[in-house]
Amino acid sequence: MSEEPAGGDLSRLRQLNATAVLRELRGGQPLTLTELSKRTGLSRASTEDVARDLLGRGWLAEVAPASGSVGRPARRYRFNAGAGRLLGIDVGGHKVLALVTDLDGEVLHQARVDVPADAGRRERLAAVDRCVDKAVAGAGEIWATGVASTGLVDGSGKVMLSDSLPEWTGVDLAAHVRRLVAGPVRVENDCKLAALAETWRGVARYAKDVVFLLAGLRTGAGLIIDGKLHRGFANWSGEIGALPAAGWLQAPTHLETWLSSSQVGDSGDGFERVFVAARGGDESAQGAVEAYVRDLAVGASALVLTLDPQLVVIGGGFSRSADVMVEPLRRELDRWCLRTPEIRVSAFADEGVALGAVRLALDEVDATITSGLRP
Repeated sequence: MSEEPAGGDLSRLRQLNATAVLRELRGGQPLTLTELSKRTGLSRASTEDVARDLLGRGWLAEVAPASGSVGRPARRYRFNAGAGRLLGIDVGGHKVLALVTDLDGEVLHQARVDVPADAGRRERLAAVDRCVDKAVAGAGEIWATGVASTGLVDGSGKVMLSDSLPEWTGVDLAAHVRRLVAGPVRVENDCKLAALAETWRGVARYAKDVVFLLAGLRTGAGLIIDGKLHRGFANWSGEIGALPAAGWLQAPTHLETWLSSSQVGDSGDGFERVFVAARGGDESAQGAVEAYVRDLAVGASALVLTLDPQLVVIGGGFSRSADVMVEPLRRELDRWCLRTPEIRVSAFADEGVALGAVRLALDEVDATITSGLRP
């Protein structure tokens, strides 16, 4: 890294140097000034200046010398993940889930509030309030918050369109959450954030191009292109399910038909019963699952043919039963795609979307480094 300021912009240079130092320390072992200097390409004097500044701002902590050290030990520094807290909120159809983490994304507190699927705007927002209050009680200072919501979300944090949650279109979710917690608040579509979580800490963390499929009571997609979440011009990328020919709108009806003919009551538990029956060898249930997967594969194939991803990741509520879905899906992709990518199953279960919201909050905190603002 060059240490010569361009156009005399010393503040920008300091920000870049700070970013380089934090990048080396984050998620790794403590390093000495000499080690940091070698890894970042900065002079030792510049490295010392950056470390001193970051210590004062709370981003770094000095590590105590190892016991039994001879002579004057070199100072070592680590990223101070405990300096602040992040909040990730998943506002879903049946629940609100909130996670409080440190700056490395390690979960420290969590809270969940169940919500009826037919709950209106006021009832669902009240559930958000209760869940956040429970999660942040005694958690420490929240530096930033990420919020996940179904539907199309604009850059200001307002839900522009939601056809799955009653009275949810038009909700200014960012403004509502800002009344509950300090610090910046960002809002994003839940499928996108689930995809972000997979590339951050999930099964896709070593992949650069990923199609994430949310398979559950509704179907959606999140796209990772060249290692970055793809939002599109108006933040509407991945909404292929809006196209009837993609098959996603009708896909769950195959499972519902089986439930109806089998006289199974509650649909939330009932969908799981379809997969359990299919796993147990029930031919009619297997047929229903295969029909569901065929419809799922139409939109998935279009995304695979367009993006040529390294991975397809299955997440969402039905991912718990992915063992009866993966092979049928692979066969359908083989049928339609020029190359079938590897198919992997999310290990996050219900927490994936909320973890993606934490990552969104962490991105906001990281931006304070390069902007020169104090967290």
